[in-house]
Amino acid sequence: MALNRDFIGRSFPPSEPYEVSRVKIREFADAIGDRNPVYRDREAAKAAGYPDVIAPPTFPIVVSLGNPGLADPDLGLNYAMVVHGEQRFEYTRPLRAGDVITCTSTIIEIRSIGNNEKMVVETEIATVEGEPVCKSYNTIVERGA
Repeated sequence: MALNRDFIGRSFPPSEPYEVSRVKIREFADAIGDRNPVYRDREAAKAAGYPDVIAPPTFPIVVSLGNPGLADPDLGLNYAMVVHGEQRFEYTRPLRAGDVITCTSTIIEIRSIGNNEKMVVETEIATVEGEPVCKSYNTIVERGA
């Protein structure tokens, strides 16, 4: 079944605040196998010019697709048939320990590609004070729609 084109341009309310902690950053860095000390050691991060440890560039994937609006049955997305097509991030500044962030997602594209449906979601990630941190662009493909 085709995805509902009425969702193109739809923005969803901001996510619940998420506190970025040193522990979560370290766990993520461990999971991706990145041993960079600026992800683990506060003093190494300070020596590199950061106020605290920073998160690896792909860390926002942890929070960027958690918007419940993407599970709206009216969208028609069958998660059992979804594959990850592409992911990219555009940064204003690094995400760092102590940040409390929210994500606001907008569906910017839905289109058919053969028997598949492609959907692109743009997510603005900002601190709860409103400071922009980065934008995430996620392309997902629903196979055999």
